[in-house]
Amino acid sequence: MLVTGGTGFIGRRLAMTLRERGARVRALVRLERAMSSDWSGVEIAIGDLADAASLARACVGIDTVIHAAGFAHADAAATPEFAARHWAINAEGTFRLLDAAVTAQVERFVHLSSVKAVGEPGSRCVDEGWDAPPETPYGRAKRAAEEQVLLVGRQAGLHAVNLRPALVYGLGMKANLARLLEAVRRGWLPPLPETGNRRSLVHVDDVCQAAALAAAHPAARGQTYLVTDGQPYSGRELYLTIRRALGYTAPRWVVPASVLYGAAALADGALWLTGRRDRRAEAALDKLLSWACYDSTRIKQELGYWPNWTFQRYCETGLWQ
Repeated sequence: MLVTGGTGFIGRRLAMTLRERGARVRALVRLERAMSSDWSGVEIAIGDLADAASLARACVGIDTVIHAAGFAHADAAATPEFAARHWAINAEGTFRLLDAAVTAQVERFVHLSSVKAVGEPGSRCVDEGWDAPPETPYGRAKRAAEEQVLLVGRQAGLHAVNLRPALVYGLGMKANLARLLEAVRRGWLPPLPETGNRRSLVHVDDVCQAAALAAAHPAARGQTYLVTDGQPYSGRELYLTIRRALGYTAPRWVVPASVLYGAAALADGALWLTGRRDRRAEAALDKLLSWACYDSTRIKQELGYWPNWTFQRYCETGLWQ
């Protein structure tokens, strides 16, 4: 079994989980990252999604590929440079890996995509029937990769599956949730209001569970599944969950959303004067107070997926501190 992105947050956890379950695992790792970890029985293949020859070597003797590698900066500024990088890695890199897998007669290919492969659903919780076009360079690259995965699967008789995880949390996470945890810990975040929004998350171990099921279950062939922990949260619920885990009491006051957005607009305006054109502060606030809700009932019903984690349980373990 080949796992790409072997040094990444999801890829490394996936490789080690599969190894612990008794699978023979090969991890695709870039040369500069190969010595960064103790691989504990995982075979290492040096390669890169831009190097077709390295992908061909990595796929030799492999029956299953789980593709977790990619350029994961979904919220990177929408500049031509970042858009080109998303396309080169998340789309074209996947195309090359598919070619290598077909040539090596790989039987199963599971692609870890993202909920960003479709457009924002607004104030509703959507399932796989939601098919709005993606809105970002990251999402467009992921969607193109998904379409190629299913096309090659049909043409080559490959057991091909796309998984769309929601925002992933767990030990070693980075980006938005890590920043939220640190902001609450340090007291930088004002008391958030309850806006009634819902946001979906998923633990990295449950992403690993979903990937293993997608590779093994016959019903997954040719399908695309959303993956969540089944418990959507409002921004205030996330805020209070973290505070409780830290032993802090709930504040008796809140800052209205209108005030928070006004402050974010002022902060973005100040950055605009320095030459930045992105709405960084407002976008960060949207991550807490807007909707991003996804229904993963289908993968439960068809593959027997059942999440073992909620964000509350994860915070209560204290593993992130």
